[in-house]
Amino acid sequence: MRIVVALGGNALLKRGEPMTAEVQRSNIRVAAQALAPIASAHQLVISHGNGPQVGLLALQGAAYKPEEAYPLDVLGAETEGMIGYIIEQELGNLLPFERPFATVLTMVEVDPDDPGFQNPTKFVGPVYEKDEADRLVAEKGWVVKADGPKWRRVVPSPMPRRIFEIRPIKWLLEHGTIVICAGGGGIPTMYQPGAERKLVGVEAVIDKDLCSELLARELDADLFVMLTDVDAVYMDWGAPAQKAILRSSPAALAQVPFAAGSMGPKVDAACRFAAATGKSAAIGALADLGRIIAGEAGTTIVAGGTATLYHAS
Repeated sequence: MRIVVALGGNALLKRGEPMTAEVQRSNIRVAAQALAPIASAHQLVISHGNGPQVGLLALQGAAYKPEEAYPLDVLGAETEGMIGYIIEQELGNLLPFERPFATVLTMVEVDPDDPGFQNPTKFVGPVYEKDEADRLVAEKGWVVKADGPKWRRVVPSPMPRRIFEIRPIKWLLEHGTIVICAGGGGIPTMYQPGAERKLVGVEAVIDKDLCSELLARELDADLFVMLTDVDAVYMDWGAPAQKAILRSSPAALAQVPFAAGSMGPKVDAACRFAAATGKSAAIGALADLGRIIAGEAGTTIVAGGTATLYHAS
């Protein structure tokens, strides 16, 4: 099978952990152990989050004069290279040395008129206490929103329209390469309004799961898997009667409210993929990856049918 796996941010850095290179490498090493058996048996494409890493680079850039700081699209490209390098190395340490890897810096087109630019929603960077967040708003003109009990910077998150490097990604897959791409939702770019075919970067962060769905669809993937820090999608999450969904459909989930900042985009991406392709998308925990692919763990979403099945409690 051709499988696209989107690694959640917790695969790189868990909440509250120091943002050091060694901590991130250690987490990626764990992820590589789950991915290696899949890579041995299937064609594999890996995408990943980058919110904390982009935020750290932005903080470092804040030490410069405002006109000298690097924009978010450049920071996104930096993180794609850094994270891709570590994934290649840790996964390569577990697979035969003949298996090729490639990290592809991935430009993704967005619409300059996307409504996401009017309402920043995407969290980037570390969490702050309220006083520190207020200071950064005043000093840097950031937009911040509550993330649990803390505060974080938010930036626009436009919808992905096109992946510019999709053809070379396909060529690499056809030659047996494990491809790491579309990290952090890809590098947001657009054709400059009023100019003829001039690509420019954009101060935004594209949702990783929605971009990974577009990637999986354009690659004609057989399965699209999103890995996160919970073991399944839950109905009535947080309530005493919460139930873990084993299998459902886009139609059955269409009217169910999921948290906009966490599970909502994942369910949306899974439903988009299943509805558009007739194939399966799945959501679950990294440790369960093999069983998710077998349909025994996590939540699988398939087109057709309306019945929702639940895990045994």
